[in-house]
Amino acid sequence: MKNKHKSYFPVLMMTLFLSGCQKEAAAPAVHVPAANSVSEPVQLTVWGAAEDEALLGQIIDGFKEKYRGQAAFDITYMPQSEGHCTDALMADLENGADVFAFADDQLNTLVAAGALEPIDNAAAIMESNLHESVLAASVNDVMYAYPLTADNGYFLYYNKDYFTREDIRSFDRMLEIAAEQGKKVSMEWSSGWYVYSLFGNTGLTVGLNDDGITNYCTWNATDGSIKGVDVAQSMVGIASHPGFISTDDAGFLEGVENGTIIAGVNGVWNAVSVEKIWGSSYGAAKLPSYACAGQQVQMASFSGYKLIGVNAYSKQRLWASRLAEWITDEENQKLRFLMRGQGPSNINAAASEEVQNSPAIAALLEQSEFSCLQRIGGNFWEPVITFTTEILAGNPSGKGLQEQLDVMVTDITAP
Repeated sequence: MKNKHKSYFPVLMMTLFLSGCQKEAAAPAVHVPAANSVSEPVQLTVWGAAEDEALLGQIIDGFKEKYRGQAAFDITYMPQSEGHCTDALMADLENGADVFAFADDQLNTLVAAGALEPIDNAAAIMESNLHESVLAASVNDVMYAYPLTADNGYFLYYNKDYFTREDIRSFDRMLEIAAEQGKKVSMEWSSGWYVYSLFGNTGLTVGLNDDGITNYCTWNATDGSIKGVDVAQSMVGIASHPGFISTDDAGFLEGVENGTIIAGVNGVWNAVSVEKIWGSSYGAAKLPSYACAGQQVQMASFSGYKLIGVNAYSKQRLWASRLAEWITDEENQKLRFLMRGQGPSNINAAASEEVQNSPAIAALLEQSEFSCLQRIGGNFWEPVITFTTEILAGNPSGKGLQEQLDVMVTDITAP
């Protein structure tokens, strides 16, 4: 579900960046069964992001080599979006992937559905991973998944040939510069994940109720220093600006490559690709501010973690667990950073010089002051898309902004 500046920060700071206010998870007592004998074939299916195919292929080959002679392996990789993993798994849980990558906001749903069981070696995993990533992988102090990355957030990519450090402080200024050059600044408004950045630092709120299913939301508020319609009006102005384009990941990378996009809000998973294209002109920073209700509002962001789960219905659960631990160990998290630019959750991997000098990770650290863990119920996503689709299209329905906000909030908070 990625940009650069030369910056060093110690592991302590990264740990603080990734620390939260939840209780520390406790390790459940478990019994680890014996491995299969070599005569028993081990068939496993692994789901991961399409962009990770080469990486996972290398990791799986290493796993087979490590356990050579202990079992005959038949491991199949299948591309599956980490953001939609739960939907795919719930369609046929008993025949779903044995090992799968998913975003941490899906953990509660997977646990409630019985798709995950407490991991066998929680104490060791807790000790080797950053505190907040452990919390993100836990429910009620029990660890259900293996932390994979600690970088599932977003920040600003920009081309230094067009923008100064002063320019990138203001989204409005960036749009002006892009328009003057016949270029675009991109941000994906077809996803509530990014749209949150416009509402998140205004005093307007959204989040998960205590039932763990439904949402609360005040994005349509009519009081306060910034009202819902103030944000909506700013969005109308941005959407109609000649320097702006709303596009997804693929569109962002395509625009960077063909030169039409010179800055954009995106995540660390594209860092390697963007750096390769822009070279020495590659820049990364926290999100800018934008004009709203006569003020400059610092854009907020969701932060999150990618996890590896083991299907509770796996016929080879022991080997699936070993593979999940292998995928997420220190060396393979380092490899993931080198090949995909993704920030490790493993403490030692995060301490490596390469990671600490990563402009993308530095940008995430800079943005961390204005970010929060994503804890949102399923009813959030579609209503936001409906709202932003209308805004991007120039309000063809003719409905007032307050009415549109009211409808969106009613749908977001629906039981």
